[in-house]
Amino acid sequence: MGAAALPILIFTGFWGVVGIVLPFILPKGPDRGVQQLVLMMTAATCYLFWLCCYMAQMNPLVGPKLNQHTILIMAREWGNLIQ
Repeated sequence: MGAAALPILIFTGFWGVVGIVLPFILPKGPDRGVQQLVLMMTAATCYLFWLCCYMAQMNPLVGPKLNQHTILIMAREWGNLIQ
């Protein structure tokens, strides 16, 4: 299973708008620089968090741990009985 292009493009575009476009259209004010920094940092950290979570699903390091009884029941129910 590989990464699908559509979710990556959608989320990259969304966080790109939040971090690149929105800081330029903020209204003038005494704390405009702080608001711009907040938007850029929020976009960067949220995007990286989402990307790490998304990519962790491509090759999970932890799988289910089943005991032998459960595995035998699953094999019997799914029709590939182990003999």
